[in-house]
Amino acid sequence: MHIEPKILDRINAWLTPSFDEETQATIKDSIANNPKDIQESFYKDLEFGTGGMRGIMGVGTNRINKYTLGKSTQGLSDYLHKQFPNETPKAVIAYDCRHNSKTLAKVVADVFSANGIEVFLFEDLRATPELSFAVKHLNCHCGIVLTASHNPPEYNGYKVYWQDGGQLVPPHDGAVISLINDLDYANIKFEANNDLIKYIGKDVDDVFIDASVKNGSVGATQNAKDDLTIVFTSLHGTSITAVPETLKRAGYKNVHIVAEQEKPDGGFPTVKSPNPEEPAALKMALELADKVNADIVIGTDPDCDRLGVAVRNNDGELQLLNGNQTMLMMTDFLLKQWKAEGKIKGKEFIASTIVSTPMLTKLAESYGVESKIVLTGFKWIAKLIKDFPELDFVGGGEESFGYMVGDFVRDKDAVTSTLLACEIAAITKANGSSFFNELIKLYTEHGFYKEKLVSLTKKGIEGAEEIKQMMTDARQNPLKVVNGSAVVKIEDYESATSKDMASGKITTLDIPKSNVIIYYTEDGSQVALRPSGTEPKIKFYVSVNSALDTIENFKTTETALDTKAETILKDMNLI
Repeated sequence: MHIEPKILDRINAWLTPSFDEETQATIKDSIANNPKDIQESFYKDLEFGTGGMRGIMGVGTNRINKYTLGKSTQGLSDYLHKQFPNETPKAVIAYDCRHNSKTLAKVVADVFSANGIEVFLFEDLRATPELSFAVKHLNCHCGIVLTASHNPPEYNGYKVYWQDGGQLVPPHDGAVISLINDLDYANIKFEANNDLIKYIGKDVDDVFIDASVKNGSVGATQNAKDDLTIVFTSLHGTSITAVPETLKRAGYKNVHIVAEQEKPDGGFPTVKSPNPEEPAALKMALELADKVNADIVIGTDPDCDRLGVAVRNNDGELQLLNGNQTMLMMTDFLLKQWKAEGKIKGKEFIASTIVSTPMLTKLAESYGVESKIVLTGFKWIAKLIKDFPELDFVGGGEESFGYMVGDFVRDKDAVTSTLLACEIAAITKANGSSFFNELIKLYTEHGFYKEKLVSLTKKGIEGAEEIKQMMTDARQNPLKVVNGSAVVKIEDYESATSKDMASGKITTLDIPKSNVIIYYTEDGSQVALRPSGTEPKIKFYVSVNSALDTIENFKTTETALDTKAETILKDMNLI
């Protein structure tokens, strides 16, 4: 197979003394024996997406390795010195259970310290929300977590946090990326100054867990807690370091942990994907829940920022909730608590994203609080807290199984959210209802909104081109009708425009640009198209809705909405 000259130039740059002998030997072997793989490894640079930099581990500019992470850390170090010229910048680093995470975290610490930056490095794996918390708690200028979230085992990644504990956002992200791109690999300082590296652990854990208990508790009595049976799985990830202890300190005693998935393991041996969005990931937890007659099942992803929840439905069967449903219940209970405590005074807000359920805005209106909608990714929700200091943030989430309770953590937080879900289950059960029944009540009050997501995976160079072409086609030949209902409005976030299809009038969207298109139809349905920022996927989000007059009509109405969502997807040739 012929390697393109442009790619060959990039490869040859790695066959110089700036790179160690092992890296060079691996490259030479791949050129000889696997030229397709080496092209994939070098045809581009890894980019920062919605969740930072994430990719397959290996050699090359398009892979996660000591050099790509070293270059990013060197650029970030240079930026920290520019931003804080009269201070000694401080950074805190955490990592998850993935292969090489511990080693790569030390590389990042070495580069920071070689650049005169004081480093707090967690002694062992920790949950991502604890890293976000630690940035503010330790008064750091930035934070790094080594994680690839719920991606397959061959992936790793690098998320960057700023002083507020939120992920890097404009203008800092663009400035850092610019510095990284201008760097030569030869400029990376790898020689550690170990005097500047301090290991941290239990001292931070205790403060974080206590804060999670405080923020995630919404008033369940001890009797209610004692009457709740919980099944929890960490899916081989970092949550085992925080969730069981948080539940224990909050007073929950009947917690059954899936033993086969308790030990952190970057190979994720018992699941095809360690993603709580995938029903199969919670199979073992659901089986245990049936054995112990659990009321609620919770599973978290490897870095413990997402959670999947299953509760008993009105037939007594365990039913998996989607991210929108969990988010609605959590937000409603937080707002109930704020209202009961007299804290709603007209300057509060909740937050969600453009591809999450529109029902959240209806919920906010009913409590008299503002609903702010941002681009996909919790960095944008965290940015709202910084941008609107005069407003009080209650909570916020997105459809992809993430939620943030209050502002003490500035990223999605499966530790505190797990506790909140258990509180809701305990309170509703004690009141003679259930988590599920209260969700249906919300539908009767605000309208029954049902969402469906389809992801198409398109790997490699060809896949990236295919995804790009699909978005180009959607812009050049937009849908006029979806499932028999006329498209009345199209929002294109890349051009930041909203077009009224009847009048042709175009208005500007006051939101950062992003590669997303949303169709709105006459019957109130929505369809969004969005390439993933962290995986080789293009995602299609469908939202349909209907009135629900009584709880008794829930199943019939749900079936009709599910059928409608599937018909839309078939109409678009997606299933």
